[in-house]
Order: sequence, then C-alpha cells, then structure tokens
Amino acid sequence: METPRIPAIHEDNWNEDQLEALGAQKMRGNVQNIFRTLAHHEKLAKRWLVFANHILAKSTLSPREREIAILRAGWLAGSVYEWGQHKVIGKDAGLSDEEIEGIKTGAEDPVWNEHESYILKAADELHTDVHISDETWAGLTRTYSTQQMLDLIFTCGQYRMLAGALNSCGVQLDDDLTGF
Repeated sequence: METPRIPAIHEDNWNEDQLEALGAQKMRGNVQNIFRTLAHHEKLAKRWLVFANHILAKSTLSPREREIAILRAGWLAGSVYEWGQHKVIGKDAGLSDEEIEGIKTGAEDPVWNEHESYILKAADELHTDVHISDETWAGLTRTYSTQQMLDLIFTCGQYRMLAGALNSCGVQLDDDLTGF
C-alpha cells in the first residue's frame, strides 16, 4: 500500500498519553512508523507493548531462532514492513544475508539445520493450518522445552496478527529500511 490508511503521527505532535505509552519506543535513534501509527490508540499500544516486549526480549527462544520464526511469519503474511524491520533485527541476531534469503524459500533451503527447518515448518503450519503437525511438534520437542514451544507458537501468532495490522493500516517503511 503506497498511502497509509492511518497516517503516522510524528512524535512532536503526541499528547501526554501518547508520550507516556510510546515515548520510549526508539529504534536505531528514531521513533518508527509502527509506533507513530499506534499513537492513534495509545491504550491499545500500551497493552500490546507488554506482550510484544515478552516476544522480543523475554522469550525463551534464542534471538536467532526467534528471528527465523518472525521473518517467516512476515514473509508468509506479505508484510513488507515486518520484513524490513526484522531483516535488520535478524542480522543483529546473527542471521546472514544468505539465511535471510533462505527464509523466503523455507524449510527446504539447504542453509538450515534440522532444528531450524522445524522452526520454519512450524511457522508455515501455523500460518496455513493454525496448527503444528505431529511430525513438526515431535521434531521441535526433541530440543525445545514446553516454554520454548509456547514461545514459538505465540511468536508466530503475534507476528501474523501484527502483519495483518501493518498491512491493513498501510504502515510505510521507515527511511532506514528496505522491503522484500
């Protein structure tokens, strides 16, 4: 979408409630368009940020594995914004350019080890079937704890939901991001 349906509000124009809810949300030195868009509903943003913070900072998944799941969810949902943000975050988490490209192909790309292939399969299955198959579950639980399984499911779900919001609202890429 070339024009946002909900235009971003620059933080210079935020009221006190918006500043309280979103004022600390700077990435790479700037407030990103996702937060400028969420400023239209600061109460929702404040509550969503608690959950999003768990997924990004308190999850039992390693940052690398978390980003594999997030990028695959964003790719499957066609979220250019999510893809742009998490390419940067994924690189910081140790993903190579080749691996980020491999996320587009999915589990069958040879860059992935067996465990990472199962992460990608889980993201695919949650996207299409809203259910992880027995085979994928068994493959993941060879190395994942129950908490990690829950974090993986909720990570994929969070980013599928977020992709729907970003795509529907028409949130534009920030100046420092590139899309697909």
